[in-house]
Amino acid sequence: MAIFEGSGVALVTPMNEDGKVNFDKLKALVEWHIEKGSNAIIACGTTGEASTLDDEEHIAVIEAVVKQAAGRIPVIGGTGSNNTQHGIHLSKEAERVGADALLVVTPYYNKATKKSLITHYQAICGAVSLPVILYSVASRTGMNLTPDTVAELKKIPNVKGIKEASGDISQIVEIARLVDEDFALYSGNDDQVLPILSVGGSGVISTIGNIAPQETATLVRSFFAGDLKTARNIQLAQKPLIDVIFSEVNPVPIKAAVSLLGKCDMTYRLPLDKPEESTLAALRREMTAYSLL
Repeated sequence: MAIFEGSGVALVTPMNEDGKVNFDKLKALVEWHIEKGSNAIIACGTTGEASTLDDEEHIAVIEAVVKQAAGRIPVIGGTGSNNTQHGIHLSKEAERVGADALLVVTPYYNKATKKSLITHYQAICGAVSLPVILYSVASRTGMNLTPDTVAELKKIPNVKGIKEASGDISQIVEIARLVDEDFALYSGNDDQVLPILSVGGSGVISTIGNIAPQETATLVRSFFAGDLKTARNIQLAQKPLIDVIFSEVNPVPIKAAVSLLGKCDMTYRLPLDKPEESTLAALRREMTAYSLL
């Protein structure tokens, strides 16, 4: 069965001006998302700037989210790596600190063959007992999880779903055709939630959910309740804001947007940095239009 149904927020990682993780604001964000109806939290994904956290910080963030959530909603730890042994280490540590599931991105930069890609996932999944969500985002990793590869990977006992962020609807439909109802298909793109739900998706691992958690959860809940009009209206209403959120590389605009809500500082770690002034202006405009400011 799906690890969660609905909207899982790919949580930003708040940082102080000195660049250190702000655990107080991190815990406050977790509490706010639970209050607003998010159905799961993904800690240390792309949006959480996992690539610039060292291993100790990475696991400390996951542990802090787990403790704050206190079993009220699932916590999914991002533990993918282009180094299989590193991925195994992060996955074991995430399991140790209480994560409910893992999100494992394809190994970036190395460009593995299909055979070695499958072996990579077998090694990581075999090292833990937690359910695993595959993560396909070729625009960032250079590695696409093709439908036939997903069909092979779902044979691994604890592979329970995929975050599909290829943007290729035809590919996503083919994946949906090849998997069964025990395999969760999550939209990895906020502007494709409704299309993916329509072919059997279980929900979304969301970026816009960082600033509109209630609305994003309502979108999915409305679809499952048969209220397609409400689901469609939310999807379309969010589109201008989604476009701005992804006008620069994620998570630069979304962290700025969370900052505009007063919930974190606009602090990043290089090579990420504050967005352009034109992006900030567009965020303020669209967040105001969406009644967030």
